[in-house]
Amino acid sequence: MQIVIDSREKLPYRFKTSAVEGTLLTGDYSILGIENLIAVERKTLDDLVGCLCNGRERFERELHRGRALDFFAIVAECTLSDLVNGSYHSKMSPKAAIQSLLAFSIRYKLPIFFVENRSYGARVTESLLLKYGRELEKRCESIGKQKLADNKLTTRGANHEHE
Repeated sequence: MQIVIDSREKLPYRFKTSAVEGTLLTGDYSILGIENLIAVERKTLDDLVGCLCNGRERFERELHRGRALDFFAIVAECTLSDLVNGSYHSKMSPKAAIQSLLAFSIRYKLPIFFVENRSYGARVTESLLLKYGRELEKRCESIGKQKLADNKLTTRGANHEHE
């Protein structure tokens, strides 16, 4: 598995897993070959709050695209306490910021992972991507096994009809 880092990502994470640069339609990080299924969006505290007020329309378009994926999440490089305490550069009230995130979480089926710093952000992002990839592989193996079993039953049934 290779991680795809969006070419527009200004300060990309570094991962232990192999990564390549590419252009993603949604999010900042994905998995090569299944970019249409999973993406993770990275946000700093100021960027996150900025998206909730000034860039809200553009952000909601991104969330709408994300909802069409099998898995889309935000990794926020801050703690919930940072939001509650208004530790950001914006006039948006902490209550409004939190209520917006809660509404988006429901509206767009959006998991939001609050991480303490960039280092944790990179680890959580990499972990999410790899876990998704492994789960998808398991699903595909399971479907393959089921199809194989169905084919055997169909073949046996056809053989018995000819006897």
